[in-house]
Amino acid sequence: MANSNLKNALIAFAAPLPSILFNLSFLHHHRAAAAADHPLAPLWSWCYQHPSLLSNAIFFFNVDIVFWVIGLVQSCHWLIDPYWTVIPVLLAHYYATHPLLSSSYNIWRSKVVIGLTWVWSIRLTHSYFRRENWQWGAREDWRFDDMRKKYGKHWWWMSFFAVYVSQQAFLIGITLPLYIIHLVDKPWNMWDSTATAVCLAGVVIAYFADAQLHEFVTRNSELKELGKLTVPTLEKGLWKYSRHPNYFGEQLWWWGLAIFAWNLGHGWTCIGALINSMCLAYVTILVENRMLKLPYRAEAYRRYQKTTSVLIPWFKSSTEGAKDKSH
Repeated sequence: MANSNLKNALIAFAAPLPSILFNLSFLHHHRAAAAADHPLAPLWSWCYQHPSLLSNAIFFFNVDIVFWVIGLVQSCHWLIDPYWTVIPVLLAHYYATHPLLSSSYNIWRSKVVIGLTWVWSIRLTHSYFRRENWQWGAREDWRFDDMRKKYGKHWWWMSFFAVYVSQQAFLIGITLPLYIIHLVDKPWNMWDSTATAVCLAGVVIAYFADAQLHEFVTRNSELKELGKLTVPTLEKGLWKYSRHPNYFGEQLWWWGLAIFAWNLGHGWTCIGALINSMCLAYVTILVENRMLKLPYRAEAYRRYQKTTSVLIPWFKSSTEGAKDKSH
């Protein structure tokens, strides 16, 4: 187990090196684009003129292809999960340092957003590894496992699109505000302050929601080991007011980021946050259906559904209590 954990950790740290080394080479040699006799001048010129397309190309070759091959060799597509928490940080720094964009944005807005993105990333990365018992590559997302069973022998090629190409469209789309923030120069205003507050609120809510969930799962594991009855549903803390407060916090984060871009005149980038909200709504349905399939939890979870808001924290409904009194 220790050897496997070390091997997967080394793979995780080595996996993005092609992208990082290529980008560093571009930053070092991009001035060669002006020298027509330089052998790589056309390449550096294209990279300089198309920062958004370059980010997509790097993602495609390094994440879609390299990560996919690693997943096929290991028969487990775990690597995309921890990198979901890291790629937005890498993109933020990429946009901030791209030579075409480096003189066209408000430096303080950039610093604040990059700082916020680091805070978001550290929070989510910590939550991920705590859930995985601090193991690298212990398992893949349960949804990938379900698709593996569903598609059988076709999964090897379908995984390229279902796990990686789809993630590229999703991650590049949802992080478009990071590109806009480094494309437009506009003085800091009240909407930037509002966006910052929304982002911070999202991170804080998600942090406490995940911490409470972890404590609940840990306590149930201890009760199970002692041969005692486990608690079927978490209805304390933030979970008393929302069935998915962690998802709510995550939504706030991405919509806060979208406010930054909207304030800069690019409200169309909200499409990323909107699609994310739609995807999380679908994931919520999957998660709740999964809960209802567990015999020891089904009845209690149905009651929980009737009395507790699905996403936005709110006071518990008295519907169930009124029903009991009527009998």
